[in-house]
Amino acid sequence: MATETPLTAPAVRRGRPTRAAEAAGSRTAAPRRRRPRNDLWLALVFIAPAAIGFAVFLLWPTIRGIYLSFTSYNLLTPPVFTGLQNYERLVQDSIFWHSMAVTVEYVLLNIGFQTVLALFIAVMMHRLTKSTFVRGIVLAPYLVSNVVAALIWLWILDTQLGIGNEVLSALGVGRIPFLQSDFWGIPTIAFINVWRNVGYTALLIFAGLQALPEQVYEAGRIDGASEWKMFWRITVPLLRPILSLVLIITIIGSFQVFDTVAVTTQGGPANATNVVQNYIYNLAFGRFQFGYASAVSVALLVVLSIITFIQYRLSRSGESDLD
Repeated sequence: MATETPLTAPAVRRGRPTRAAEAAGSRTAAPRRRRPRNDLWLALVFIAPAAIGFAVFLLWPTIRGIYLSFTSYNLLTPPVFTGLQNYERLVQDSIFWHSMAVTVEYVLLNIGFQTVLALFIAVMMHRLTKSTFVRGIVLAPYLVSNVVAALIWLWILDTQLGIGNEVLSALGVGRIPFLQSDFWGIPTIAFINVWRNVGYTALLIFAGLQALPEQVYEAGRIDGASEWKMFWRITVPLLRPILSLVLIITIIGSFQVFDTVAVTTQGGPANATNVVQNYIYNLAFGRFQFGYASAVSVALLVVLSIITFIQYRLSRSGESDLD
């Protein structure tokens, strides 16, 4: 008697998977690829606050300042376009050129002393100690605002009651009018700003020193090189990008010096400390010549741009001997 095969049971050969099983296996073996995530909008959300701040507080004032430099504007009446009249006056302005010379003198003193002293402090911290406490002491003056630092040194260096002049008088040197003399005025202001900013500059250089490979110094010691020779032949060349960054930041900050002068000397005596920023302030808020003050500001912007470009090219700040 023959047996019948049920119609509901599919005929399956042994050892051979069905098509459904093959499809299931292919899905598990090769999962579907996810579409790449587009993070552009997320990036724009994070960039937006900084971009808005840049546009509102830097880009727009710069554009408006350039526009006002071609106008006559006293804040009480609408600006009147005058063309290049402000720049023609600028070329013939002896006070502006004197202020520029005073500013250059301050920049040279500030950069020279600050860079050399900061490099020395950074190398000493790198070679002798890496204590966080020492770094905090070095950075402490930078945490004080420029106005407070200027007030402190104004009291210390006061000719009559300052403790600094009291010490000099006790030593028999005599009292020195540091902030009331046309000879000592700019060097004293440079000293105050070096005292405040040298710690920050030293920490920037110290961070660059930590990134230098120790194997280079070990090779120098094996070759019998002294510490002094390794400093000039290894440390300084390898620090070129960091030193270039420090110099650019210091130059731009030095040309923008204002608060220390405003607190201590107000540009005196006889314009001996009348830096460009102080001259711009007096033109704008003392004489209400906002158009001409904007022209002087634009001239300072051009000078800083040229100096930064030349320095960047000459120092080869984009290159390093590690490359």
